[in-house]
Amino acid sequence: MDEPIPVIRDVDWGVAKLMPDVDRPRAWLLTVDGAPQSYVDLDDPTHLEFEYARRLAHVVDCAARPGAPLDVLHLGGGGLSLPRYTAATRPGSRQDVVEADRGLLALVAEHLPLPGDCGVHVHGVDARAWLESAPAASADVLVADVFGGSRVPAHLTSVEYARLAGRVLRPGGTYAANLADGAPFAFLRSQLANFAAVFAEVALIAEPGVLRGRRFGNAVLVASHAPVDTAALARRTAADVFPARVESGPSLRRFTGDARTVRDEDAVESPEPPGGAFRVG
Repeated sequence: MDEPIPVIRDVDWGVAKLMPDVDRPRAWLLTVDGAPQSYVDLDDPTHLEFEYARRLAHVVDCAARPGAPLDVLHLGGGGLSLPRYTAATRPGSRQDVVEADRGLLALVAEHLPLPGDCGVHVHGVDARAWLESAPAASADVLVADVFGGSRVPAHLTSVEYARLAGRVLRPGGTYAANLADGAPFAFLRSQLANFAAVFAEVALIAEPGVLRGRRFGNAVLVASHAPVDTAALARRTAADVFPARVESGPSLRRFTGDARTVRDEDAVESPEPPGGAFRVG
């Protein structure tokens, strides 16, 4: 059988590359302009290579009893790693994936096709535009993993955006976002302030070295109007191959400090990773 070869293609927001994993026969790394976007194993959708993806999956795992189907809205598609995981672990789930880069969607559909009847529907639309028109109280879980290259677009970093997310979630629903920042965490703290202004409960999952300011890295923000089972999340994240810590309550309020909410007119992209921290290839 022929060995898989890399696929390189211009997409709407840069140059996408699919690189085969030599250790897993049908697994691929997706990058855009050198920034890792997704890792997909077509033979094992429950295998999540990236630590932030595993933490988002922990949030989905804790959103309802094991195996129960969920209505999930994914903002940002990439290689559709988390939708594949959710379809495999929660059969019967209804999932909408919103990805503005239609060229990227075409590449993924061609080389990393979804299994038939998996309940995942993909839409080539801007994430905020979709939220503005989506039905209220229509999602059990909303996952935001939107990066233009290696930065979160500004229109997805404001308190107005947080309110839109809150409108689309059901009363007991859960929001989870993949973010990236480093000390002094001006961006991350502003995001915590935004969601604390809209949701009753907010938590943060991150590797301790990131939270101590030792390096730039990913952090998963979790928000809900209902109590967040931080103990269950903490057990999962601490036992993971990539151990992380869950911050909530007083410790998270101390971390947030005096950060203020950010309105649309003042919103900016997330910071550029220093020294190409997330670049490969």
